[in-house]
Amino acid sequence: MIFYTKIPTTLSPYFQRELQMYREEYQSGRLQIAWSHLERAHIIGQRYLFSHSFVHWEMLLFGFRIKNPKEIIGQIPRLLVGGVKSFVGKVPVGNPGGANFPPLKSFEIAQDIQEIFSKAGVR
Repeated sequence: MIFYTKIPTTLSPYFQRELQMYREEYQSGRLQIAWSHLERAHIIGQRYLFSHSFVHWEMLLFGFRIKNPKEIIGQIPRLLVGGVKSFVGKVPVGNPGGANFPPLKSFEIAQDIQEIFSKAGVR
């Protein structure tokens, strides 16, 4: 069995870029755009324990910052269980990670993110 802990170095810059764009958009008050970058970071990093857990932590903090009880409550189990599922390679691929989506449902991955995976040589 393969355990997935750390995001590959070829994929990490794309993941970090989404997190940076999240921070910039959040600082500028463009919360919806900021959130979309967290979702993209989630999709990129969801197969890896540390990056997956980190994005759910950021989503939880975002929920607190915007005072959204649904997001706060929805992120707690995702934070506790999501990383474990990554660790053993059992994630709902393409799931954006927010509380507004079923936690175990897979989604089609956007073409540009598929291209990121291809460039990074993963999947």
